[in-house]
Amino acid sequence: MRLLLRSLARNESTTVTNKTLKNDIKAVDDEDINVETVASYLDIFKRLFITDNQPPFSFNIRSSVRIKQAEKRHFSDPSLACALLKATLEGLVGDLETLGFLFEALCERDLKIYAEAFGANLYHYQDYNNRELDAVIELPDGKWCAFEIKLGANQIDTAAANLKRIRDEIAVDEKGNPPSILCVICGLSNAAYQRGDGVFVVPITALKN
Repeated sequence: MRLLLRSLARNESTTVTNKTLKNDIKAVDDEDINVETVASYLDIFKRLFITDNQPPFSFNIRSSVRIKQAEKRHFSDPSLACALLKATLEGLVGDLETLGFLFEALCERDLKIYAEAFGANLYHYQDYNNRELDAVIELPDGKWCAFEIKLGANQIDTAAANLKRIRDEIAVDEKGNPPSILCVICGLSNAAYQRGDGVFVVPITALKN
């Protein structure tokens, strides 16, 4: 169980399969574990509220685009992943990829809490056309909002472009229901604002507002 928890920490905020977790344990810890055992332990973690995965979102785009159905793996709090990885401030600053996944987990945990406060639900989106959204909030009236989560302010332009591309493809090419709000959540941004292209930029420190 401890090895599986550590593997989950290494794969925080990803959609890895149970088989991938099994192989990760073999590669890192040189221990074999049955896939069925992995599934059994994951069920225990879920029932103990150790993990809290992010389900996939499937909006009505009325097209043949195949939607990936894998859940995004999360601990109930990203601090659990930090503890299992024995992460330190110095270590995370030197490993921005891991820090980025942990930051994404932090934002998605907060988004879920705030969304559920007004009857909304949190999802993520991936399809087989290589389109991906870090987070999706579906409102009670069926409208939905698309989020990209980036640690650095230098990634805002790229994230905004991805959001607009997906919105336009859904609305124009597939005659579907596009997102009502486009938002980039950023770790290193000084203030919340709306860009000229309509995309909102919100620092994690202002998310609750």
